[in-house]
Amino acid sequence: MQSNRLEAFSDGVLAIIITIMVLELKLPEHGDTIRQFWDSAGVGLLTYLLSFVYVGIYWSNHHHLFQVVRSVNGAVLWANLHLLFWLSLVPLTQRWLDESSIARDPTVVYGVNLLGAAVAYYVLQRAIFRTPSGDALRDALGRDLKGILSPILYLIGIGLAFITPWLGLVPPIIVALIWLVPDRRVERYLARQDGAA
Repeated sequence: MQSNRLEAFSDGVLAIIITIMVLELKLPEHGDTIRQFWDSAGVGLLTYLLSFVYVGIYWSNHHHLFQVVRSVNGAVLWANLHLLFWLSLVPLTQRWLDESSIARDPTVVYGVNLLGAAVAYYVLQRAIFRTPSGDALRDALGRDLKGILSPILYLIGIGLAFITPWLGLVPPIIVALIWLVPDRRVERYLARQDGAA
């Protein structure tokens, strides 16, 4: 089956996730100063920014995956739903993190949420590897150092949250910064394929 329906569905879910996250931001009940706005929404803006970047990173990488993969099977569909499940929890865990002003348990749960999404993305890649397009994707991705390093950093962040909750967010921020650097592996692969054609 063609991958375009899976991509369209995923794009819609990710757009809804981002919309839900921004709607969770709080405005000041009374007042019209920047200070009152920051006091009401400051932590929420920061957690929203981090979560928005994460959803954007997953959307971008998901898009790149399906530039190489033209057809999918049932295992890929379910693996994709598994990824969307974890990403759909981001607004909830972000809200708890925000409302708790970065307390320990919400920080741990947010880290587990990010770890779950990373594992789900890995499972999706492995499911794709077992399709007819799998060799092409494996060739395009090569060694996936970012993919290997990210879960390790999430685990470190979860551990650090038990020491100091704010410290538990440092590794996820580092992971986001690592992935913000454009990943050109798929683009280079597609350019090689176009040049060979």
